[in-house]
Amino acid sequence: MIVVLSVCLAALTAAAVLLVIRIALGPTMMDRVIALDVLVSAMICWLGVEAAVNRHTTTLPVLVVLSLVGFVGSVSMARFNKGSDDVEVEQ
Repeated sequence: MIVVLSVCLAALTAAAVLLVIRIALGPTMMDRVIALDVLVSAMICWLGVEAAVNRHTTTLPVLVVLSLVGFVGSVSMARFNKGSDDVEVEQ
């Protein structure tokens, strides 16, 4: 169990570090938004692993709020992206 936990947390930590680098170096805003959304997903997975190991459900509201924040952020950036067809183009 300890080996699986260590591998999971190491993979999630490595992913988080790479995503922070992608956020800092992303050439476009959409690259940064996608990296931030995946970073939120990695945080949710990390908290889920922590809750499973400690066998408690107190982090469940935090997981729900983080997932809603990630979803709303991604949808709003996709909606108001400059190349989106749904938004009127300013001339």
